[in-house]
Amino acid sequence: MTEPILRLRGITKHFGNVKALTDVSLDLEPGKVVALVGDNGAGKSTLVKVMAGAHRPDRGEYLFEGRKVEGATPASVADMGVQTVYQDLALCNNLDAVQNLFLGRELTGPWWTGFRVTRASAEKKAKDVLRRMRLDSISLSRNVGAMSGGQRQNIAIARSILWEPKVVLLDEPTAALSHSAAEQVGSLVRELASHGLAVLVISHDIHHFVLDNTDRIEVLRLGRNAGSFNSRDVTGEQVVNVMVGGDETVNMAG
Repeated sequence: MTEPILRLRGITKHFGNVKALTDVSLDLEPGKVVALVGDNGAGKSTLVKVMAGAHRPDRGEYLFEGRKVEGATPASVADMGVQTVYQDLALCNNLDAVQNLFLGRELTGPWWTGFRVTRASAEKKAKDVLRRMRLDSISLSRNVGAMSGGQRQNIAIARSILWEPKVVLLDEPTAALSHSAAEQVGSLVRELASHGLAVLVISHDIHHFVLDNTDRIEVLRLGRNAGSFNSRDVTGEQVVNVMVGGDETVNMAG
């Protein structure tokens, strides 16, 4: 069994009197896609923000490549090799694909050029990444605001892998997408795992996206671990039953 690259143990997070997470544990392994599912308010986004360094847990251990991570911040977590794609995508509609891919990390020339942004170098790297992810059909010069929802999601995911991460966290990547666009995102998620990345996906689409595109399903309920399943050995009904705290005999039926 592959050693987890990212491991959470006993993560607890409170916001005042609200218990968002209580003693939550999770493993992410290279080359595997893990779905994190749960009802609204189950703690999914909070857990992802802990992994991304945006929230500091009140208690618990964050281990990366076997080493304990202390005082994680978004910058330090990104430097370790963990990239996060949030639901809002954080794309600029008035910029094209290349400009969005390198937003905030623009490639520039030497000091004697005034550190001028080098478009040619950015385009070359963007083409290489999109080709590797089989996204060659995306226009590099078209404004992102004029693209479809699926194309925008693919650009956000491609941006996350531009700097060779080891872990990619995706928060609802198929929200508001058509079925065909969701299938394209599913193919891209599997492609990421085929390159050896550990991938975590939050999704409400249990019966299609989650079962079809993931290796393991981790269920949160009321901020706690509620169940763990091999995606090939479980039905959507069984997963939903655990999400809502239903009759345990349902999960023993298949």
